[in-house]
Amino acid sequence: MSENKSGFEIRADLLGQAQGLLELNLHRKADAIHVHNDNNPNDKKPLPSESILASDVITVAKELYEFVNQK
Repeated sequence: MSENKSGFEIRADLLGQAQGLLELNLHRKADAIHVHNDNNPNDKKPLPSESILASDVITVAKELYEFVNQK
């Protein structure tokens, strides 16, 4: 059965997906640095001090929305 979502629900879903993608990317960067630091004790790199801004989430959500809207 297909679920009809309102525009608000679709945008909320896209915002959640965008936030999840950005968080996953940050975790991957940190994991890569942990692996590097474990394998190279004499060449340690600092962990990123990045944060996810609302504007970043909105930008990615818009990209996802544009892709979904392509015909």
